[in-house]
Amino acid sequence: MAQDSETLVHDLATRARAAARVLALAPVERVNAALVSLAGLLRAGGPHLVEVNGADVAAARAKDLSDALVDRLTLTPARVEAMAEGAEVVAALPDPVGRILWETTRQNSLIIQRVSVPIGVLGMVYESRPNVTVDAATLALKSRNAIVLRGGSEALATSLALHALVQQSLQKNALPPEAVAMVPTADRDAVGAMLGARGLIDLMIPRGGRSLVERVEVEARMPVLAHLDGVCHVYVDVSADPAMARSLAVNAKMQRTGVCNAAETLLLDSALDAAAARGVLSALAEAGCAMVGDAAAQALDARVGPATPQDWDTEYLGPKMSVAVVDGVGGAIEHIARHGSGHTEAIVAQDAQTAEQFLAQVDAGSVLHNASTRFADGFEYGLGAEIGIATGRLHARGPVGAEGLTTYKYVVRGAGQVRG
Repeated sequence: MAQDSETLVHDLATRARAAARVLALAPVERVNAALVSLAGLLRAGGPHLVEVNGADVAAARAKDLSDALVDRLTLTPARVEAMAEGAEVVAALPDPVGRILWETTRQNSLIIQRVSVPIGVLGMVYESRPNVTVDAATLALKSRNAIVLRGGSEALATSLALHALVQQSLQKNALPPEAVAMVPTADRDAVGAMLGARGLIDLMIPRGGRSLVERVEVEARMPVLAHLDGVCHVYVDVSADPAMARSLAVNAKMQRTGVCNAAETLLLDSALDAAAARGVLSALAEAGCAMVGDAAAQALDARVGPATPQDWDTEYLGPKMSVAVVDGVGGAIEHIARHGSGHTEAIVAQDAQTAEQFLAQVDAGSVLHNASTRFADGFEYGLGAEIGIATGRLHARGPVGAEGLTTYKYVVRGAGQVRG
């Protein structure tokens, strides 16, 4: 590993740890003021940010990167405004730190409370999306965590420009700018240095492709909050309203194809009326979606090609979808158990009992009834932003906001009690 990368990361993380101790004691009003200031800076700097981002996008296109990746790294005026709104929403959220999660008074009069506290120093390695720079910073600050960011090389200039605005907002509100650090290099050795910074970084958060997440999970010397593939399903039950099924399937797949909460597999109930099933497939085809499926799906529409075994486990991140015909809600639950990634799953059904069975038995961070998978998002959930969508089962799950970036400690108050 290059010594300069290791030294750089060590210095940034050491400064972040010192800043975390200051931030942990900062009044929430000051933190909220910094977030509101950041929103104003984003709006004022919008044209410059889009201009800087244009150079990143041009370089990405010159490297012949995929359309999905280019879309993820592109900043538009609307996306800059969304970041500003997200910062304001996070500022308006209740303080996630200092909450009494549980308390009891023992027979010996000891008062015991479980109280939410910051984790400490977060490390985040992410690809493509420059908006993650702002989302991660706002959520870390709200939860009084310091954070060390390392964005993808394809959006480095944009991320550095956004980071500069975060620094301005911190300085303006008398908060330590070292609380939000950014590795200012595309050197891949810096990632290894972060993963080895045990004792300086308390939690590592990868956000990107499978290879990045797997590397972090294997090499990290600290706990990892992982965001894996979004192999999301939409199941259309026999009781589904046909018009709703068409609308939800098209929105879940095609509203924005290169994101992790876009649906990748359509499951059709074998008892579904053939005309209704064909209507869903036709709506997808007319929206520009290519489809592959099993023999039963191919028999419904000639535009459905044959699926390979790998298709059922593929996150396409583009206008393509797998289609399977399953035996009712039980078949859908079984298919999702085999091929789902624990991200987001949806059912379209008018029968309440069937819907409740799906919601109770499907194992995922988010399960939705009669709603598009595209709603599985921190902003849409009212979290203001998300640090990522966690697909594991421990600590935090689904869209992770400021509350998910806290842990807890036990606070015990006594009056001289000793244990007999």
